[in-house]
Amino acid sequence: MSSPSTVTNSSDPLALELCSLSKTFTLGGGMLHKSRTLQAVKDVSLRVPQGQVMGLVGESGCGKSTLAKMLLGLTSPSSGDVLINGKAIANANQKALARHIQPIFQDPYSSLNPRQRIAQIVGLPLRIHAIGTPKEQAVKVDEMLEMVGLPKRAAQQYPGQMSGGQRQRVAIARALIMRPDLVICDEPTSALDVSVQAQILNLLLDLKDEFGLTYLFISHDLAVVEHLADRLAVMYLGQIVEEGTREQIFTAPRHPYTQALLASALTPEPDLGVPDIGLGAGQPDPSRPPSGCAFHPRCPMAQPECSQQAPALSALDQATPKSNQVRVACHFS
Repeated sequence: MSSPSTVTNSSDPLALELCSLSKTFTLGGGMLHKSRTLQAVKDVSLRVPQGQVMGLVGESGCGKSTLAKMLLGLTSPSSGDVLINGKAIANANQKALARHIQPIFQDPYSSLNPRQRIAQIVGLPLRIHAIGTPKEQAVKVDEMLEMVGLPKRAAQQYPGQMSGGQRQRVAIARALIMRPDLVICDEPTSALDVSVQAQILNLLLDLKDEFGLTYLFISHDLAVVEHLADRLAVMYLGQIVEEGTREQIFTAPRHPYTQALLASALTPEPDLGVPDIGLGAGQPDPSRPPSGCAFHPRCPMAQPECSQQAPALSALDQATPKSNQVRVACHFS
């Protein structure tokens, strides 16, 4: 990690803090076409206390994965800072950063090397960082496989010999074998059967308690986030439009987009069909965002001022401790 940056004032130690984080891409350009910009992430600020789960939800293309890549050091922000345990990662060595933050990816079928045995895959971080002797590394691999619910014999298998749920357990073991401070879970159950999803979610919760982990859990599945998250941030066109505790978001959503997401959840009664969430037009082109509030073309509450001025993401009650605040970006929240 690089030298320490300023630590935020909070009674709870922060595992992760995003400070006005933005990422802009340049699209196209050439002899016949002018280039244009796409602001994939715009002025995102989040605080995740140690040992908690922050859920991040939003439609496809809203910037969730770009945000995750910046946290992992896979792409550099255009502006803003990422702090892990109070230290900025802007100039951190990628190898050093990997000891503090690890990902669990969406697809267990493509995130594991099919030509390597499970022992090689799970033990790779130990070899890269030269942690322990080969014998000690083998012991750690066996211990980690047992902790994720896999038998010792799995160490000699190949990914192709395993089910999707077993492969995801291998991915979890690889991510946690060096005991990182922060784990980025990017849709880690969406490629799995429904019957397996609950097992993996419960495993993640058990490991969080066992190792004192902090998760940023990215998902489009609100039921998954409700099961796992302590706090929830809702993202739309690269911006956070609402943030609060799980109970606050699910029982009393303030932003119209959050209300629409919750209304879109399918009911278990098949006769009711797909609900009408009343958003009308589809999500705008991110490279040509609307003026004012980005959500106003789809918002049933929109007023003339919504197309003219973008609302700030602000706490509804400044006197409430930050750990229990609701922040909303809406003129009429």
